[in-house]
Amino acid sequence: MHKFISLITFLLIFSLSSAQTKFGNPEVDPIQIQKTYEQWSVYQNKNIMLSRDFKALDFSSKEISKETFLDQLANGNFIPIRLKSEANIYIYKLFKIQPKTDSSIKATINQIGFDAYKNFKMEGTAFPQFSFKDLNGNLVTNESMKGKIIVIKCWYIHCAPCIREFPQVNKLVEDYKDRKDIVFMSLAEDSQEQLKVFLARKPLSYSIIPDMKEYMNTALQLNSFPTHFIINKEGNISKVLPNFESLEVALAKESKL
Repeated sequence: MHKFISLITFLLIFSLSSAQTKFGNPEVDPIQIQKTYEQWSVYQNKNIMLSRDFKALDFSSKEISKETFLDQLANGNFIPIRLKSEANIYIYKLFKIQPKTDSSIKATINQIGFDAYKNFKMEGTAFPQFSFKDLNGNLVTNESMKGKIIVIKCWYIHCAPCIREFPQVNKLVEDYKDRKDIVFMSLAEDSQEQLKVFLARKPLSYSIIPDMKEYMNTALQLNSFPTHFIINKEGNISKVLPNFESLEVALAKESKL
């Protein structure tokens, strides 16, 4: 009986060890990173890209779907840690939040998990019907944009992160200027008059649609900015992204399809 129990224990340890070896070790200590909110925040902002394509592991290193992973982040008591891998491969594993961890860490994780889950559920669905006029008076509709990849940036004038990425998104437009099948369009909360004054100082290379607050609130149900959408040539949402870094990677992939 003793030998049988020892064998079971050995197999269990071997199984967990093999799973860890297969996917690599955590790139940071899951307990140490929870010592202060500042430590966690810096790590999260730099390393946790939930809008990217990634392999998801639960607490026991079992592979789970991205949807399940995000749901557990939104509603559970876990932090996500990236496992060591090649630069362009993302593997995230759930680790338990320690009892004495700052409650702000859990609250932040639940919120980013909720946002990422909501965005993920939008992917593959049809982009809501639209008929917009940009600042130059050009009309754009679902029908007129068929057969094109549409990149949409949602923002407003007083959103600091939205404005901070202007140089990067402007360069993205320049990088794809020869792709006539890719359209860059932005939805802004602000009025035409406000935007013209602001953009005279801070140019944006996207086609700009004013007075979009109600549309973004109701049709898109946005609660964080900036938010980027990539719409495929069939008019469906390919990706919903919270920052330029993820947008750049996703558009490179979509443009090759």
